[in-house]
Amino acid sequence: MNFLGGFGTSVFAFLLVLTVLVFVHEFGHYWIARRNGVRVEVFSIGFGPELFGWWDRYGTRWKFSAIPLGGYVKMFGDADPASMPGAELQRMTEEEKAVSFHHKRLGQRAAVVAAGPLANFLFAFVALTLLFATAGQPFTPPDVGGVQPGSAAERAGLKPGDEILTIDGAGIQRFEEIRQVVSMNPGRALAVEVKRDGRVVPVSVTPDSIEVTDRFGNVHRIGQLGIMRAGTEHKRHDPLSAAWQSAREIGGMIGGTFTALGQMIEGSRGTEELGGPLRIAQMSGEVAQTGVYALIWFMAFLSVNLGMINLFPVPLLDGGHLLFYGLEGLRGKPLGPRAQEYGFRIGLALVLTLMVFATWNDLVQLRVVDFFRGLIS
Repeated sequence: MNFLGGFGTSVFAFLLVLTVLVFVHEFGHYWIARRNGVRVEVFSIGFGPELFGWWDRYGTRWKFSAIPLGGYVKMFGDADPASMPGAELQRMTEEEKAVSFHHKRLGQRAAVVAAGPLANFLFAFVALTLLFATAGQPFTPPDVGGVQPGSAAERAGLKPGDEILTIDGAGIQRFEEIRQVVSMNPGRALAVEVKRDGRVVPVSVTPDSIEVTDRFGNVHRIGQLGIMRAGTEHKRHDPLSAAWQSAREIGGMIGGTFTALGQMIEGSRGTEELGGPLRIAQMSGEVAQTGVYALIWFMAFLSVNLGMINLFPVPLLDGGHLLFYGLEGLRGKPLGPRAQEYGFRIGLALVLTLMVFATWNDLVQLRVVDFFRGLIS
């Protein structure tokens, strides 16, 4: 079982990446809560028994807990880390109500909840902006350097020297963007505009569907055009250009994630690509070994996905709380305790089911299942 050695070296990188991203997310909740006069009782990195911690001057317990797979901020008035209302809300004094999360206005509560995912997006934006302004951004002009014989590009009539301007109406600035869009659309016709001899020429291209195995052992079905790039470099941007390119990069991450999820739902992409903590740990270690640049980019990518996942309208997640607040705004009063409890249970079941499924995928991809089958057979 060769993966154990590599996995062991990935633990530190995994804990570093996860701790930073969880801290960013929970600090978003904490900071906006404090700005709105909410007393924060606990700020925890991880779940379960406390390993170590300290008190600050505002009465908040900052701690690291034994299970490093997330974190939480517990505010005054919460019954648990999931921010369910406590039974003592009706017995609070006026002074206690003034610092209770559940006695704040609807807009204030929604701002506190939304601040976590927004902090993840902001972290990714700042990290990529600094990266592109200092180390630079991988940049390859969107020019066709060569066309492979028999490829989808040749069948579509693409020629060396063509400059790809748009794909399905979206502007293209770098060759890397071509690869990203094409890989997410195997077997689907794409409307492409190219600049050829000073003229804009419309072309319809249907990427070939191929299976590739990445360096982590995961098999993916992706689209391939069969074109070669002309050259590559790291282009350092001025601050404004770096911020713009960072926003475009994050937009591409979000669009690619939703495209992949849609393809999984419709059945054109396998759900075995869903990874859990074990695969993230392996990838963290692999990426960390390639250098700081790749690690920061990987953290930005995970931060964007963490923010997106938490905005899904599933009870227990931030998006579920925002859904409840939206219903409260429409009804003019909060949902009843029983409805919130049932929603919490459904959300917990969905989240646990997804975690079990993703972890099973990890065990299969990392050959752990095959190892134990070999012991039995």
